[in-house]
Amino acid sequence: MEFEKDRKYDVYGVGNAIVDILAFTDDAFIQKLDLSKGSMNLVDADRQRLILDGLEDIELKMKSGGSGANSMVGIAQSGGTGIFVGKVADDIHGDFYVEDMRETGIVFDIPPAVDSHSPTATSVILTTSDAERTMCTHLGASIDLSKTDIEETAIRESKVVYVEGYLWMGPGTKEACVRALEIAKQVGTKVSFTFSDSFVVEGLADEFKALVSDYCDIVFCNADEARAFSGETDLDAAGLSIGESVELVFITDGSAGCLVIEEGKIERVEGFKVDALDTVGAGDAFAGGALFGLTHGYSSQQAARWGNYLASEVVKIHGPRLSGDLRPQLEKILS
Repeated sequence: MEFEKDRKYDVYGVGNAIVDILAFTDDAFIQKLDLSKGSMNLVDADRQRLILDGLEDIELKMKSGGSGANSMVGIAQSGGTGIFVGKVADDIHGDFYVEDMRETGIVFDIPPAVDSHSPTATSVILTTSDAERTMCTHLGASIDLSKTDIEETAIRESKVVYVEGYLWMGPGTKEACVRALEIAKQVGTKVSFTFSDSFVVEGLADEFKALVSDYCDIVFCNADEARAFSGETDLDAAGLSIGESVELVFITDGSAGCLVIEEGKIERVEGFKVDALDTVGAGDAFAGGALFGLTHGYSSQQAARWGNYLASEVVKIHGPRLSGDLRPQLEKILS
């Protein structure tokens, strides 16, 4: 896949700006709160407060997060450059988010939603002993992201735009995404899109099909999302079906690695066998690694291998992203 050369940034990412609050817990706690284990549960502010009250005796960790933001951090840690667009409130969590993102090297200059009546978005991520993660997300001020936050100059200076499917669940955030995609098409910037979650795909399948056909060059999804989108039960068939509408598709398949569908051909890129502690952030890490690879001249298969490596590393830790400089591992993994 060819990208415009000599652009200032590798990726312009658009996503929900969410402070991740991480905790280990057990199945009994999940059941007590009547949560859907292993999925993302949207909650209001009162329910989020109730969940946090139940965790008052458990050690909690905080990170700036959101699916797209996690991918952008992976790009920066791999040696890439990028801009992230998301909305926070003018509060303590918002200040934490801005500082934490900037420390990773990602440009984050969107002003806070000063007049918002909602706090900065939070996602309580509950991990059980089987490495399953259950997310309880209060979107808060993240839904105040609007099309006026999208900058044409920044997109023009980027090789690829990356948008998360979660944003399609709100009218204002959806408008922001459409604005970014339209500008990208006008200025020759590639468009990449992640389906985000099966429940999002199931609820918005027709819209996603039009989106992929009209705008996208690259699609990221996992096996369940691919099946939900295509209606095919066989994963290879699902991948080929999606590939009819888009130039390049990456389908993650857990420890088995991923499928790469390009120009009507399908290839499996093997994963790395590890003992998983926490699966949260694996798909985000994969997308970040793959986007770095693609924008730095690696083949689609090499990009997928780097994405598989980042995903395999992140499932070994508690939390949605790795820390430190990942560049020393590049030659070893891709040689």
